[in-house]
Amino acid sequence: MDDAQLTLDLDGWEGPLDLLLSLARGQKVDLRKISILALVEQYLAYVDSARALKLELAADYLVMAAWLAYLKSALLLPRDPLAEPDPEELALRLQLRLERLSAMRETGARLMARDRTGRDVFLRGAPEGLRTVRKAAWQAEIFDLIAAYGRISARTRPVMHVVADREVMTLEAALERVSMLVGERIDWSVIESFLPEAGERLRRSALASSFVAALELARQGKVDLRQASPFAPLYLRARA
Repeated sequence: MDDAQLTLDLDGWEGPLDLLLSLARGQKVDLRKISILALVEQYLAYVDSARALKLELAADYLVMAAWLAYLKSALLLPRDPLAEPDPEELALRLQLRLERLSAMRETGARLMARDRTGRDVFLRGAPEGLRTVRKAAWQAEIFDLIAAYGRISARTRPVMHVVADREVMTLEAALERVSMLVGERIDWSVIESFLPEAGERLRRSALASSFVAALELARQGKVDLRQASPFAPLYLRARA
């Protein structure tokens, strides 16, 4: 006999509790002859002897015994026609729930018995992964196309660089003019007096070139330079 199964030995029944409940639901066993007191005593003895077993099974048997007692009370007491649902329907619900519980336990056991990653099966050392295929879907209006064409055409078009003719006085011309005019003057003359009559742009260029020409003539010993303070007017005269 299985130690995990609750087997009853009553006056009107001898066998498993779940089978007794199934037969009682089908009215194949006379529950009036079943002693509820003896049922409770045998269940308590089963619980005392099954401490090392799973408590879930003892709980299921407790629910079965409770429903069995409820069915017997429904037979002994006057039936209320307004009671809803009736004991037979409740017994059927109990059986369906027990079957569902058994199915869930069986499914859980099968899941736990499957192969586990890292214990029974192992992953590949270098997984290949999935290749991603990308396809571009371009969306452009006529303005975008014309603007893109204009940018490409501007980059590929040959560039012609034209140097504008600027009005400047070269250092050679300033050196020649300052050498010629300084020889005609005896006293000190400000450097601006050696500049030609011209526009503002040429005048600035002539002033810079004349200043460099005066420094060069002073280095050669042909003229003397004089300046009272920084940024003061620069004077020069021919050296005697």
